[in-house]
Amino acid sequence: MQRWHLEFFFIPTTVLTLATLLANPVLLTCIILSRALRQETRYLLVANTLTADMLFLVLNLATAICNAARAQVPWLICELVTAVTVTTYCCAILTVTLMVVDTYAAVRWPLHYHDILPPARTHRILVGVWVLAAIYPFTLMIIMEMDRGNPREKVAVCLVLLSLGFIQVNNVMGIYIYFFVAALICAILIFFCYIRLYMVTRTQGIWQSRFSRARVTLLAHGVLLLLYFVPGFVFTLELFMFQRNEISQDVRVWVSSVNMGVFMLLPRVFAPYLYGLRGSFIWKRLCKVILKLREGLRLR
Repeated sequence: MQRWHLEFFFIPTTVLTLATLLANPVLLTCIILSRALRQETRYLLVANTLTADMLFLVLNLATAICNAARAQVPWLICELVTAVTVTTYCCAILTVTLMVVDTYAAVRWPLHYHDILPPARTHRILVGVWVLAAIYPFTLMIIMEMDRGNPREKVAVCLVLLSLGFIQVNNVMGIYIYFFVAALICAILIFFCYIRLYMVTRTQGIWQSRFSRARVTLLAHGVLLLLYFVPGFVFTLELFMFQRNEISQDVRVWVSSVNMGVFMLLPRVFAPYLYGLRGSFIWKRLCKVILKLREGLRLR
């Protein structure tokens, strides 16, 4: 990393993180302050995605800064950061998948939609998503810590690839099965929902125009889903290359740096602007909040 000056990857990481953190808190504030938005399942899912993304970005930025400063951190802290980072990434993937399922349920059963997914049930589902995303990474962390001889041992560079790569030595199939099965289930659900949505709505004329709202929305969501899933598959490839000595170390380090510093941040940059500012309702709410703040300042 020092020979290639890869510590400078913290610059695009910082820029992309700040661009995301400018929008996410604003949208979260609008959702939290608006009672109408808090009653909508889709906006609760958006809020959960934005929360998971912000946690991921903060941890990723802190790791990048520590690596650039060549600060040594205890293995326990690095493993904890790794577990939380994997949890937030998986939680975002699961929540984005649930957003597609939510759209399918709203179109497929419009009369019973609010009975199927009331806000209270949505809250329980989101808690279950966090628990499901956290079980495997934290289990691996606990196993790794129990097997470690020196709990105060420090690591020169903290990377998710290194933490999971060393764990992978004794749990190769477990890690591959976890990532592959999770990604496969999410992909099957997404494809099924979109195919069924097209079959249900194709006779309603919303797909006739080349630039219809349905086509544009599907394209935008498809691109965002692709941006969310591709870095996960690249990371699985990184884990595979980690144990392959015939692959150049430079290639492995470059792939890891680009994936963690750029690819994994792109969907988080686009998500708030696509799911938040693109929606007219939440945009109107944001304008109302700004107007109220301005009126309050004038009265003072």
